[in-house]
Amino acid sequence: MSTGNPKSNPPQIAVAGAGLIGRTHIKIAAEAGALGAIIDPNEAASELAQDMGCPWFATLDECLDAQTPDGVIIATPNQLHVEHGISCVSKGIPLLIEKPIADDAEEAQTLLNAAKQANVPVLVGHHRRHNPIIKAAKAAIDAGELGRIVAVHAQFWLCKPTEYFDVAWRRAKGAGPIYINLIHDIDLLRHLCGDVTSVQAIQSSNTRGNEVEDSAVIIVAFENGALGTISVSDAIPAPWSWELTAAENPAYPVTDAHCYMIGGTKGSMSIPDLRVWEHPGKQSWWEPINARTLDVENADPLPLQFQNFLDVINGTADPVVSGQEGLATLRVVNAIKKAAESGVSHP
Repeated sequence: MSTGNPKSNPPQIAVAGAGLIGRTHIKIAAEAGALGAIIDPNEAASELAQDMGCPWFATLDECLDAQTPDGVIIATPNQLHVEHGISCVSKGIPLLIEKPIADDAEEAQTLLNAAKQANVPVLVGHHRRHNPIIKAAKAAIDAGELGRIVAVHAQFWLCKPTEYFDVAWRRAKGAGPIYINLIHDIDLLRHLCGDVTSVQAIQSSNTRGNEVEDSAVIIVAFENGALGTISVSDAIPAPWSWELTAAENPAYPVTDAHCYMIGGTKGSMSIPDLRVWEHPGKQSWWEPINARTLDVENADPLPLQFQNFLDVINGTADPVVSGQEGLATLRVVNAIKKAAESGVSHP
């Protein structure tokens, strides 16, 4: 913890929220020798802090009244992100907020305005951007290997089990794959292909009959003129999702399928297998077309994200995913949901 002296090495990080993703952050911070505190009102969190040998606080305010961490990871429920973020900003503490940055775009902007005024960095936990697979795909696209991007297709098809919906909020509006899952894919498409200017969408809850959608189809237009289609469903036994193709999270079985296709004037790429298709000679559907695979060394993106947070605190790096990037992704997802509910195209 900082006490007015130069920051410790490594910086000491408080983790607010000891749920599933919070415990992952806690483990990563502890392994890096950077776990400064655990913040969560549950008794299990207190016991975890005792096991980890670090301070425990029931609330973020209690922690910030007692000490000043070098940074805070906010892994609390979405509706608390802005409140907790502003508490950190008011004390000049850098923060990494789990996605989404907020439930509401206007509230997120309020947080970012306060952070800008206080010169406090805000990072958002869209951790997939840190994956070496995405870094390799981004580098190839930026180097012009695909030419000018023309079209994009993304797919999120998998089957959530019946018992997943035994929890009431998972059957209610706002808990479907658009908000819970699609936000990851939208963030990667924005990262790889540029800003989104308009969306059209249609959704359905016919498969399960819950209040929340189980499937949706989206059309997006990118600022650079590219068009995209996205098909989303959590009711289909299928291999075509980042979860089942990227081998990123050991909780999911791994398939050899892909979930994104990006096409340009020189070639096309599938992700996450990183196969690039191109004509070796004349570009024509009558001519041979070959595939090559980009080399990449796999790595868990969450420790890479954590290291970026430490580097930002130390002033040696910029955020890979800034607060403004997290807000831009949230705005697109909000527009998709609004279009799906109204049947009207939205910018």
